[in-house]
Amino acid sequence: MKTLNKIYSLIFLLCLTLGFAQQTPAPKQTKDFAIVGATAHIGNGTVIENSTIIVSDGKIITIGPEASTPVTKQAMDIIDAKGKHVYPGFIVSNGTLGLVEVDAVKASNDLSELGTFNPHIRSIIAYNAESKIVESMRPNGVLLGQVVPRGGRISGTSSIVQYDAWNWEDAAIKTDDGIHINWPSSFSRGRWWLGEDPGLKPNKNYDKQVKELVDYMNESKSYNKGGKDESHLPFEALAGLFDGSKRLYINVDDEKGITDAVNFAKEQGINNITIVGAYQAGNLTNFLKQNNVSVFLRRVHTRPEMEDDDYDLPFKLAKKLVDAGILVSLEPSGQMERMNSRNLPFYAGTTVAHGLTKEQALQLITENAAKIMGIDDLYGTLEVGKSATLFISEGDALDMRTNQLSHAFIDGRNLSLETHQTELWKRYSEKYNQQD
Repeated sequence: MKTLNKIYSLIFLLCLTLGFAQQTPAPKQTKDFAIVGATAHIGNGTVIENSTIIVSDGKIITIGPEASTPVTKQAMDIIDAKGKHVYPGFIVSNGTLGLVEVDAVKASNDLSELGTFNPHIRSIIAYNAESKIVESMRPNGVLLGQVVPRGGRISGTSSIVQYDAWNWEDAAIKTDDGIHINWPSSFSRGRWWLGEDPGLKPNKNYDKQVKELVDYMNESKSYNKGGKDESHLPFEALAGLFDGSKRLYINVDDEKGITDAVNFAKEQGINNITIVGAYQAGNLTNFLKQNNVSVFLRRVHTRPEMEDDDYDLPFKLAKKLVDAGILVSLEPSGQMERMNSRNLPFYAGTTVAHGLTKEQALQLITENAAKIMGIDDLYGTLEVGKSATLFISEGDALDMRTNQLSHAFIDGRNLSLETHQTELWKRYSEKYNQQD
């Protein structure tokens, strides 16, 4: 009897799992289609009213005003989008989607590895394309993202994926795009639980920690210039920084740290530099511009860190950097960062309330992100020859009240917008609608 009960339990769990399984990835586009009548937000600051977009074999082959863009209706499917809006797929910068499913379940967490210097750790091979969290991004228009490892001084190597795939090989758009470093903090807080003053104090080990990083990079350069009699995977992974094929992403917030980190990279002969977090970057706009440094700006929906900071500093920092001519994208890291990745368009919307135009804000999560990651040849904007990775929204996609998708496409493939969340919503809506 106990054995029978176990079998029934297993069958029940299997049915429950299948009932809320990941949506099957969309098949490859087989027929041309046209999106007609929508307001097209190109992603580079321009807008086309009453547009026509024609897609063939996964790419945009025509885009322009409806009046001057002929459509052969017999040869293609027509999507009537009058009164709606078309956007390029939003891109998550510095994300960890697909690396953790349930924080409390250790076996589902591939976020970081043991050790201090791990440049050879490739996040892409740990990416779970069937993650239910990844699936839940698509209904908000978040269709692409960077998969970034965490931990250590050198965390590892990131890659860029699209969010509708069978496995990591199918998902990968660009593998091993950059190396991620956690710059030493020039200040530390006292451990209040040990009775120490919780205020900020200079980090006594700062110079030592920076020297360790400098020494490691110097050793890597020497190795890569030498005969390589013995393989050293960590040093080999850093070679792309010196030949320009990889970007260096440096996680640092404070003004001194940002200055030291950029100078360190330049001294190492690294020119492709992005500062991640960049809380005090507003004090260094000229320095960042002169050194051609881009920024992944920390989550907009946060509070000021210092007592004398403006109350709205996190909200208006994007405008200050954009006005200075710095290439800026938004990133969602912090507490509950995977869940908050779906709020990416609303972070951009907040920057509109604090000075940016809507099209400038859109660039933060489309064209700018694509440029920094080196995928702007195919993604980030709606242009002829680029991937048809886009979506149709009932209204303004940067406003949570009107960002309601009717269609979404990745490389021209028509995606399902169903998730386990929408299925549960429908299920329990029916339950309560049936009650008196």
